[in-house]
Parts: sequence; C-alpha cells; structure tokens
Amino acid sequence: MNENKNTSVALENKSLAQWLSYLESIHPSEIDMGLGRTKQVAERLGLSLSSSTVITVAGTNGKGTTCRFIEQALLAQGKTVAVYSSPHLVDYRERVRLNGALPEEAAFCNAFREVEIARGEISLTYFEFGTLAGMKMMQDWHVDVAILEVGLGGRLDATNIISPDLAVITTIGLDHQDWLGDTREKIAVEKAGILRDGIKAVIGELDPPTTLVSEVERFNAKALWANKDFFVDNASADDWQWRCAAMDHSLSGLRFPSIPLQNVSTAIAALRHMDLLPDEDTLRALTQTVSMPGRQQVLSDSPLVVVDVAHNPQATENLKRWIDVISERHSAKNMRFVVGMLKDKAIEETLAPLTKFCGCWYVADTHGSRGCNAQVLQDALSRANVAKEDVFKHSNVLDAFSAANNDYKEGDLIVVFGSFLTVADVLAQHSAESE
Repeated sequence: MNENKNTSVALENKSLAQWLSYLESIHPSEIDMGLGRTKQVAERLGLSLSSSTVITVAGTNGKGTTCRFIEQALLAQGKTVAVYSSPHLVDYRERVRLNGALPEEAAFCNAFREVEIARGEISLTYFEFGTLAGMKMMQDWHVDVAILEVGLGGRLDATNIISPDLAVITTIGLDHQDWLGDTREKIAVEKAGILRDGIKAVIGELDPPTTLVSEVERFNAKALWANKDFFVDNASADDWQWRCAAMDHSLSGLRFPSIPLQNVSTAIAALRHMDLLPDEDTLRALTQTVSMPGRQQVLSDSPLVVVDVAHNPQATENLKRWIDVISERHSAKNMRFVVGMLKDKAIEETLAPLTKFCGCWYVADTHGSRGCNAQVLQDALSRANVAKEDVFKHSNVLDAFSAANNDYKEGDLIVVFGSFLTVADVLAQHSAESE
C-alpha cells in the first residue's frame, strides 16, 4: 500500500523533462512495429475519440503541412481542433496542439502519468507512449475534430489504433525502407493501412502506385484522387486555381502559399470531402497566411535564409521547385546549402535534386546514434560532380550555418535542410538570438 502511494507521489512530481528522459529509458528500441501493446494500454485507459470527427493523415512527405492547413481552416469556422503530430523541432509540446496553441507542460505530465499507471508491465516505445498520451489529452478536451498525423507508415503505426472518419494519404516516396519496404509499391500498402471499409479518403499522391489503387478498391473507400478528381490549375509564382471535378467545385485567385502547394490542394480536398470547407474569402486568406515552422520557412530576408526539413528524395525534389519560386521572387542567383543528415537515409539520392543549382555546400556532422558524418555527405556530392572547392566540412550544423552566413553576399540564398535535427538546431539558435 505504501509502495503504491510512494509511486503515485513520484509520478505526480515528475517534470516534463523528467518524463521525456524516462520515456527514452523504458524500451530497448526506438521503433518496435505492431499495435498489440498500444491497443492493450488504450483499452486499459478507456481511450476513445468517438465524440470527435477523426482525420488521420499518412504519407511520406507533406503530412504536417496538410494537417496544419486543415486545422487552420476548421479553426476559422469556430471548430475546436486538436492535432497530434511528430516529430517536434524545438519543444516537445509541438506534438500536440489545441486550437492552434501548445498545451501547458502540466497537461502532458498528467497524461503521461495516466499512461504509466495503465500500462503496468506492458513495454511501450517513446513514440507509442507519447501517442497514447496525446490521444488521452484529445479525449479529455472533447474537441470537434481530432487530427492524427501518422508517425511511420500507417498500418502498424500507433495512431492506427483509432479508426478515422477520413483517411488522407499525401505522398508515396522512398523513406524508412528498413521498416516499410524497398519499393513505392510496398510502402503504399503500409500507408493504406489507415483505410477502413467504406471510408472517405483523399489521395494527394500525383503518381499513385498500382498497389495503392488496389488497396483503396479493396477497402471500397470513397476516394478523391489528385489529378483525377481534384487539380491544381494555372499555377504561377503568384497565384493558382483549385478545381474538384468530382464535386463540380472550383476556387480561383488563390495566392501561392507558404507551404507546399500540393499539400494545400490535398487539404482543401479533404475539407470538401467532409463538407467542412470554409467560405472562399476565408480560403483565400488561409492560402496566404498558413505556415509551419521548418517547412519552406523563410527565416530572414537579409541574409536571405530558408529552412526545410526535407530529408528524402521526394522531399528535395519538392524543395528544388520551391527554391525556383523563392529565387525568382528575391532575384537570388547563388545558393549556399547547409546540410546535415541521418545515416540511414538515401543520402546521394536526397542530395541529387539540389546539385543542379550553382553555389556552395556546407556539410555538417549530425549528433545522435543515427547521425551522419560530414565526410559521407562530401563524398556523395563528389559523386554528383560538385566541385571539391565548393564543399566545406563542419563538425556541427551551427558551425556550418555560421560559415554560410559569413560567406553570404547579396544575391545569395542560404538553404538549410536534411533532417528535423538540422533545422531544429538552426531554429533554436534563431529563436535565442531573437529574444
């Protein structure tokens, strides 16, 4: 009895930092695919989001910004909205938003405590523990709409213990091949695991693998497909048009957004499919104002610095197109790329799309067990025929970023990319300098 009381007191007194340290220590693996353990703990918690409309968003890239646009469009209509997403950049609280704001640390601590008591002898990974806590917070808030961003894959991701009302699949690309498969066809099946029989679905992938088509048909999902049912028309550096042929709906005069255009298009399709689309004036305003830290983010104008968490080939292809737009707007002609990556990524293929630009590369070691050595990046750039004198090695991201700033001249564009860790380091420094 006293032991239980002491345990309860200890749990009551943990800070968020202590909880996060504890979460990192309780499971031997960072990733442990499967829903069995998570479902068991969810049942013990009595976890349910049945009082909310649930939208689950999967995909290789674009999940976070798609969730963000849907969230902001719903808030503009007076809905209460909670979003669960991962990973975070600077503050763990970024993983759960309530009505666009970060909850207090105490809300996380309370939810962690409830999960810890409920799990008993069941082992949970850091991500599984955090996902259950985030869902418990959403349940307690009784929000109108709960948006769940899938962490890895879909079928076996912890978010998939909840059956959604709408399933969104943004893109299918090569990433996390050790866990999801080494082809887009295999990865598509994992992403499609968020589908349910007869569910409404939105597919933002412009070139869907045949396996994705087969899975959507197998679930008899009521799907809207990019470039088949909804379209981006007449896109320029200034404006564009959205059109949904399937529902005879179009929107013109939309400003070019601060987040990837295709993700905005997918988000609008999701809202339309759920009959949750705001009025046209609100949508036009949203396409101008919605942004998200670390995603196609302009950090400063002088020097001109942009950051993006692009860390796989599909993402850097998108980044390349966005750099073209930014370069045109700001008359930038020379690039200074600051890059740090994780060693388990497709490094050469990820860097390749950006080697077409003229400029210099500031490659950095990244920290942690998955961190990649700068020499690996330099070797990959060498194989892509980037001149050796245009590549500078650094022991950490902030040193690389400082060097790029020191070398900056008018007409340059500094691009920071490669991983969440890389962008997080630069954002944290920028935030500290702005205080």
